[in-house]
Amino acid sequence: MLLFIKRTSFRKKYLCYVNKCKNMKRIAILSVTVLIGIMAAFLILLFNHELQPQDKPSDKPNDWFFRQRAYPYEQINHAAYIEALKQRSELNLRSNSSGNRGQWEFAGPVNTGGRLSDVEMNPNDMSIAYLGAASGGVFKSTDQGVTWYPVFDTALSLSIGDIALAPSNPDIIYVGTGEANAGGGSLAYDGVGVYKSEDAGETWEYAGLEESRNIGRIVIDSRDPDVAYVATMGNLFANSAERGIYKTTDGGETWENVLFVSDSTGAIDVVIHPQNPDTLYAAMWERIRRPNRRSYGGPTCGIYRSYDGGESWEELTNGLPTAASQKGRIGIDISVSDPDIVYAIYADRTGYFNGVYKSTDNGETWVQTNDGSLSDAYASYGWWFGRLKVDPVNPDNVFVIGFDIYRTQNGGNSWTNQSGWDVHVDQHAVYIHPLDNSFVLLGNDGGLYRSTNGGTSWTWNQNLPITQFYTCEMDYQLPHRLYGGAQDNGTNRTTTGNIDDWEFIYGGDGFYVLVDPEDNNYVYAEYQYGNLARSTNGGYSFTSATSGISGSDRFNWMCPVVFDPTNPAILYFGSNKLYRSINHAVSWTVISGDLTDGPGSGSLAYNTL
Repeated sequence: MLLFIKRTSFRKKYLCYVNKCKNMKRIAILSVTVLIGIMAAFLILLFNHELQPQDKPSDKPNDWFFRQRAYPYEQINHAAYIEALKQRSELNLRSNSSGNRGQWEFAGPVNTGGRLSDVEMNPNDMSIAYLGAASGGVFKSTDQGVTWYPVFDTALSLSIGDIALAPSNPDIIYVGTGEANAGGGSLAYDGVGVYKSEDAGETWEYAGLEESRNIGRIVIDSRDPDVAYVATMGNLFANSAERGIYKTTDGGETWENVLFVSDSTGAIDVVIHPQNPDTLYAAMWERIRRPNRRSYGGPTCGIYRSYDGGESWEELTNGLPTAASQKGRIGIDISVSDPDIVYAIYADRTGYFNGVYKSTDNGETWVQTNDGSLSDAYASYGWWFGRLKVDPVNPDNVFVIGFDIYRTQNGGNSWTNQSGWDVHVDQHAVYIHPLDNSFVLLGNDGGLYRSTNGGTSWTWNQNLPITQFYTCEMDYQLPHRLYGGAQDNGTNRTTTGNIDDWEFIYGGDGFYVLVDPEDNNYVYAEYQYGNLARSTNGGYSFTSATSGISGSDRFNWMCPVVFDPTNPAILYFGSNKLYRSINHAVSWTVISGDLTDGPGSGSLAYNTL
């Protein structure tokens, strides 16, 4: 998600502060994702006004983020959503050709980072690399990942699940849209299927799988780039048949579901034998989100193997976890240099780390590695990450990516933490180059990191415009002072308006950020589940601002807080109740009862404002 600024004359600044704002100019801030959401919601209503709710109420998420896009219906109809994206694309083309669009300036940041879902490189050319941003599209580098430029901005969805380059011709690229990482309270954007490029990302053609929603991995037959397999997770919030492993033999013209386990179990990972591409391994994950709980594991999780190009599959259990409580998200990888060796990593049903397993006989038998030092590798949310990567040159050199990044150089006998203090937490992708296995790219919630010494040390890339902002704000007295609340990266701001000097000022994940339009010394910011803070010195330091708000309330992942439009000393805050402050959030008074239908039951906060 990016920030852009648009300069325009106007008569009003900030709701009712009209008399103080005449003859001024303002900077209107919009995020790309918010703009897309508004347009999509509008077009859904415009072109599909006869749509009725598609699922019973228990199948919808509780997040306001989802509901504001579904309103006035209970569910977003996915077909209507895709049609809206197509209409939006057409409108963009028309407005570009007519020359009626205003002038926008990129406002940054490039030095904050954002979540990556995949990193890949041309195996024959170390200068060429690609990365997939969780909601920012695909970027390409021609200088080993030092600088990047976008190559996917015309696609209908910029939410990226995976990127795959054909081994026989790396100019042929498949991209699966729809991030497959399932948050605890946050959301990932659905995708619209698969895209394909035959010219190294210069142009793209749509390649189907419209209902796949979330794609975990794509692999391509080394003999024929028209043969590919896609691991699809399907709808996060409802049972659906569009899950499992899909295969194409005609470059994406048609697809066949070759592995289906259940309507609540998708494929999160798939790997292919480098010398015998008819041999595949697939990791299946039982995963459903409900309004008041998440089910991120269970009995149908497991590893499956096919010896005949996906025509038939068998579940592998010899030495692997079998109890339902032990099985959650699974990651898998195969050694390129010795394909008899396969590694798998397991989370348990609740999201805790449950072991790294190794097979040396094509998956017939498995042995748990000496992974005691990895006990905290997943913290408590192994559904947010869960992959490993085997060095293509040395099968004993393996990276585990979880909360931090871990490495073994002896086939799993011992593991060391390779993150240090300089690497952002929550790892999602790693690439080891086959021409030089000391060159490693790492993608995580903070962006891209490069290593030229096999992961011993890392350099952070600071020129990627992929920060995911929930909200944006500006200082009306100092209009080049811009703020944003970012997923994974807290509350950030620039005091100059430059794109490369944004700074972190508060929080864990960043959400609402408000600047008092009359006195910019007052700045308010929050992180997840209602942790509101205030600053009285222009955002240079913060203290908690929740006095009077009951800790027994139910709080959304992103709790709303707004100014009174007539007096910014008065603020309103929402849990499942409404609170009011008349003293710049020094204290709060509850002014309503429970405004929802009640708490229901389950492990997640449900029914909030």
